Amino acid sequence: MIDVLTLTDGGQTADVASTFITNFMLSATKTLDIALYDLALRDTTCEQIEKAVDDAVARGVAVRFVRNVDFGKPIPVPPPPHDDQSPLHSATGEDIPGVPDLMHHKYVVRDGDSLLTGSANWTQDSWTREENVLLTLPSQAVAAQYTRNFEELWTKRAVQDTGKYTMDPVDVDGAEVRAWFCPGRGPRLAHRIASAISSATNRIRVCSPVITSGPVLGSLNEVAAAHKVDLSGCYDGTQMDEVLRQWKAEQQASWKIGAFQSLVAAAPFGRKKSTPYAPGAVHDYMHAKVTVCDDRVFVGSYNLSHSGEENAENVLEIADAALAGKMVSFIDGVRARYTASFGT
Repeated sequence: MIDVLTLTDGGQTADVASTFITNFMLSATKTLDIALYDLALRDTTCEQIEKAVDDAVARGVAVRFVRNVDFGKPIPVPPPPHDDQSPLHSATGEDIPGVPDLMHHKYVVRDGDSLLTGSANWTQDSWTREENVLLTLPSQAVAAQYTRNFEELWTKRAVQDTGKYTMDPVDVDGAEVRAWFCPGRGPRLAHRIASAISSATNRIRVCSPVITSGPVLGSLNEVAAAHKVDLSGCYDGTQMDEVLRQWKAEQQASWKIGAFQSLVAAAPFGRKKSTPYAPGAVHDYMHAKVTVCDDRVFVGSYNLSHSGEENAENVLEIADAALAGKMVSFIDGVRARYTASFGT
């Protein structure tokens, strides 16, 4: 019942992701609540999403969306373009100011009982030139938490103070699932992932554009130094290079330079040399955000970063061996594709 779509740079056409998303929306009978950081579609994918939304509205479905506008932070979270909203023209929308912290969600709640989430923005590049994960699952309990989050954004029109609640784990088709939201539970989420890393006994896999969270970076270093757990992963080299330059200018963050260098020297990490951000440039980042600790998966919109703790983000913590195996295979494939030594 938990369905996953993984995307790679050049590995599929955009209609693969658009079909996955529209198939999820097609069965809506009452509501669709859509939260998006970035929306920039064209041609047939734009038409496909537009038709799904228009058809939903025509059959009486209440379609709402919130999206990030404005931005105050450069890479490691590139700002969205000033985009065309035409795919959602028939929906009711609200703009969420992304200053100083981003409305970084990418989720859809259908009829209050099913969820689509993950790392992929709704853009051509996200669906064709980036590594990303999309996931759907049916659960009224999980969907209710996302509806609560959406209502906060809808009514407040602000990122600040959203997500200040903790969900108890629930069973979804035999998998233990819990939803986490930032900024309300950002620090707790970082420590939760760090704790899962520290307590893993078999395998750890990490896919994140950047790895800058102090608790997570510290735990990964301890595991890597012990050489007792199968640890590997991938990150975006261009974005991490920018982070390292920033750390050199910030005395309080200088310890992280050595910590990150020690991590990638001790464990096999791939680094994707993506195109630096520039207006009009291709967005080909290593954009997936997945951490696997034994059979526990953390997946969503949250980069393993301190700034991610302060943005509006969401993560599903899922304890399920089958899903963990799929995510390990995906991350291993990404790492193998971008294997390179640190600093190249």
